[in-house]
Amino acid sequence: MPNPHHTPAPRWLKPMNKIFLLLQRFGGMKELPVLVVAGRRTGKPRRTPLTVIDLNGERYLLEGFPGADWASNVRAADGVAQLSDGGEVRDVRLVELSAEQAVPVLRAWPELAGTDGPKMMKNAGVVDDVTPDAFAAVAGRCAVFRIDPR
Repeated sequence: MPNPHHTPAPRWLKPMNKIFLLLQRFGGMKELPVLVVAGRRTGKPRRTPLTVIDLNGERYLLEGFPGADWASNVRAADGVAQLSDGGEVRDVRLVELSAEQAVPVLRAWPELAGTDGPKMMKNAGVVDDVTPDAFAAVAGRCAVFRIDPR
């Protein structure tokens, strides 16, 4: 039986992420935030390009597809990760917000995250629309993580 809390990402997303990571590694996309976290089964570093938003002096990540591997890895690593952003790598701790705490971040997401990520979530059926209300409705289904320095 399929997991109701898992929404598969589009098939093309992993190959596209590999291209983004190559471009970032060779200096073509230094501004692209990349999360590095230990794999929950292998312990090997896993790199995932993600969108980071700034809201009220804090920075956040959104699990755009419920059941995403990177979010499971973050939980298994007790939030310990690195974030490469703007060519600088920082040790961070990702703190998962409760559904209630996540609502303001989710409401701001469509405005602050650019157009591609929110549109991709709509096209995949994660959200009904690219509006604050539609994003608030996924609280408790799509995890929101606050990025704290470590």
